[in-house]
Amino acid sequence: MGAKRKWLSAILSAALVFTLAACSGGNNAANGGGAEGSASASPAASPQPSSEGQQPAEGEPAWKKNTSPITFDWYINFSWFSKKWGGDATAEYITKKTGVSLNFIVPAGNENEKLNTMLASGSLPDFITLDWNNENVKKMINGKLVLPLNELAEQYDPYFFKVTDPAKIGWYTQPDGNVYGYPNASSSPADYEKYGENFTSNQTFVVRKDMYEALGKPDMSTPEGFLNALQAAKEMFPDVDGQPLIPIGLHEFNDTGNYSLEGYLQNFLAIPQQKDGKLYDRRQDPEYLKWLKTFRKANEMGLLAKDIFIDKRPQMEEKIAQGRYFAMLYQRTDFATQNIARYQNDPNSAYIAIDGPANAAKDLPTLSGPGISGWTVTLISKDVKDKERAIAFLSYLISEEGNKDLYLGEKGVTYDTIDGKDQFKPEALELMNTDRAAFDQQYGASYTYWMLMDTNMNLQWAPPSVDPGKQMEDWTKGKAISMSEFDNLDPPPTSKEGVSNSKNGRLWGKTLPKLLLAETDEQFDSIFNEYLQDREDQEAIEAYRQKAYEENLKKLEEING
Repeated sequence: MGAKRKWLSAILSAALVFTLAACSGGNNAANGGGAEGSASASPAASPQPSSEGQQPAEGEPAWKKNTSPITFDWYINFSWFSKKWGGDATAEYITKKTGVSLNFIVPAGNENEKLNTMLASGSLPDFITLDWNNENVKKMINGKLVLPLNELAEQYDPYFFKVTDPAKIGWYTQPDGNVYGYPNASSSPADYEKYGENFTSNQTFVVRKDMYEALGKPDMSTPEGFLNALQAAKEMFPDVDGQPLIPIGLHEFNDTGNYSLEGYLQNFLAIPQQKDGKLYDRRQDPEYLKWLKTFRKANEMGLLAKDIFIDKRPQMEEKIAQGRYFAMLYQRTDFATQNIARYQNDPNSAYIAIDGPANAAKDLPTLSGPGISGWTVTLISKDVKDKERAIAFLSYLISEEGNKDLYLGEKGVTYDTIDGKDQFKPEALELMNTDRAAFDQQYGASYTYWMLMDTNMNLQWAPPSVDPGKQMEDWTKGKAISMSEFDNLDPPPTSKEGVSNSKNGRLWGKTLPKLLLAETDEQFDSIFNEYLQDREDQEAIEAYRQKAYEENLKKLEEING
């Protein structure tokens, strides 16, 4: 523990200086005068010889030492991510500048199957990006399949310690004193103090504007109002361009459940995650069960289309583009591209956020805002083909320079200094706001490559939001809260409690559809009670989670202190 604290203190003090400088108005001095200025320092046309093991000049990024061509394999654990590296202005610019090209490996179907196959082989691609709370993160760390980033940085690239956020490093430091992954879209308690009023949530309840207005803008915050609105929509708009209307859309069902009907719904109902310092089982909350029974009733009334039980994200995107959903409890950024297209065609046919399901007291939703764990973590495999180039490239992507390149792209191509501010050129901004898919293919900016995006750092470059996205963002403001203390509570997947917890997760994944398909509330109760009885080692799991929660509170206090 002493060694861990000593190492952490060193990072905290070194990184704090940079963090304060980086936050003082977008000053880019730390990376040699800005993203565009450093490109000419080591163009790909004149590669420098590798100097593995030698320290670069004090404060200088290690990537500048060697910009000869290299291609890293990068596994991204999201089957919906279809972008290839290259063919767009941003990727071409970053490759020209650093010498690095990327070969993205993405699962064609079930993510867990693909990842488990790779783990079983014991051989992993150079970089791995996946949800921070995926149990395979711990498996890779415990199985020594990934390398400590701090050790790589100490040996090859001390610049890493300058550009990483000390709070995030502290949060992701493992019991062995090492850090194996770095998050994207992460916000620390200090970030909440600084940027909190701008924070939004991705969690929204949306309706198709023209249909909703045709129905007289009904109140959908009560079970009765919710069911009545779905019924009225189905009656007034039985089909959309010859295809049946889908009254309500949800995230896809997977092995362990459905986001929309778990955390999203619970957050809309403002169900607490703890009471008096003790973790609370939100699944057994009366308000939550009342609303799950509302969805059961919706199915009984013929308002849950079969599609929602089987569709994956690509099928949903297609149906959103067609405008076939009346309402959705869904993550707004997941259908931004389709909604922009609908808005361009007819603003009234786009989806808008409204007040969705609420508890009986009509409390404001407590939606998931940015947390310190972020969205994904990126790790470097023990099989990485070049340790020095890998940690140097990771440091570059994390840095303000790298984030600026990933967000704004190349100066003169995607952005320019306009009215004294670095911002997208008008034609690039116009395309981004009207056809995001074409923007990604042509420019590849605005975090098309999002694996290490810093959503706070980019506020200095981000253009003002425009509709249809702005309306949804604005609706979530003031409702987004940090839930960092509830992150990473699950026991290690290979422990006795961890194995049981995984089984219980799969049990819930099988139970949830059955609850919705139950013929009566009594049958619903019977299925739910059976689920509670069939859970394994629940007491031990809850004890582990409670201890982890208390440790998180302590960790956050130390980070914030």
